[in-house]
Amino acid sequence: MMIPFIASDAGGSPTDVQLLTLGTTIVVFAIFFVLTAKFVWPHILKGLDDRDQKLRDDLESAEEARQQANAALLEYEEELKKARTEAGEMIATARQDAKAAAEELRSNNTRELAEMKNAATADINAAKKAAIGELHNEASTLAVAIASRILDREISSEDQQTLLSESLAELGQAK
Repeated sequence: MMIPFIASDAGGSPTDVQLLTLGTTIVVFAIFFVLTAKFVWPHILKGLDDRDQKLRDDLESAEEARQQANAALLEYEEELKKARTEAGEMIATARQDAKAAAEELRSNNTRELAEMKNAATADINAAKKAAIGELHNEASTLAVAIASRILDREISSEDQQTLLSESLAELGQAK
């Protein structure tokens, strides 16, 4: 059995070299190589160089982005730390303000209670003095009425006032 593309019509052996075919193949290859080297190969090299440059740029961009992300993270952590400190200070200030307000309320309540107590004591003392004065007036009026019955005569209001003042003075000295 024979393979058709290897077999030739002349009946020669497949190892026989035909110079014309060999020369034509070498010339076609050389022309192809020169044309490829002149027109195609620069585009391939340019594409590879562009790809290499793009990869380098992407790596630089990624590194720069990573550095920016690290800087942003550090800044964020610093801001968070500052915010926590401020929050702690605000809480401490609020506690102090609340404590001061409570103390102020207590002192105001204590002062108001003392004022109310003093006012009530003063009112009680005034009422007591008024009651005692009224009681003295009633007692002197009764004494005058009894004395006038005993003496069968009426005492004038001036005499009554004089007797009342003298009696009060004597009672005041007796206390």
